[in-house]
Amino acid sequence: MSANGILRTAAVAALAIAYAAPVFADDTGFAYIHDLRREGSKTCFTDHYHYGMGSGPTKAAAQKAAIGSWASFTDFEYGSDWARFTRAASKGISCSQGGGSYNCQIQARPCK
Repeated sequence: MSANGILRTAAVAALAIAYAAPVFADDTGFAYIHDLRREGSKTCFTDHYHYGMGSGPTKAAAQKAAIGSWASFTDFEYGSDWARFTRAASKGISCSQGGGSYNCQIQARPCK
């Protein structure tokens, strides 16, 4: 094979890898160390919860911060496919008010 043929083959291979990589970039693969099950149209952890905490001047702001905390850690550990709180299962949230601000804690099982 000529040098041009080798370069073309390498370029095609590099492009194929570049196009395929984003497909896997949103799922780290670490979720599969846990037991998973189908729940409707989602795949969810069976009994592994993630937690988040947040505070803010309003209850809504504190909830948003707690959800962001949950999503950030879930994304870090398992990828963004698992980090959408709207798709999570067994959600729990509790909030309290004190000192002019709200504090919220959430828990949920990640799903994708």
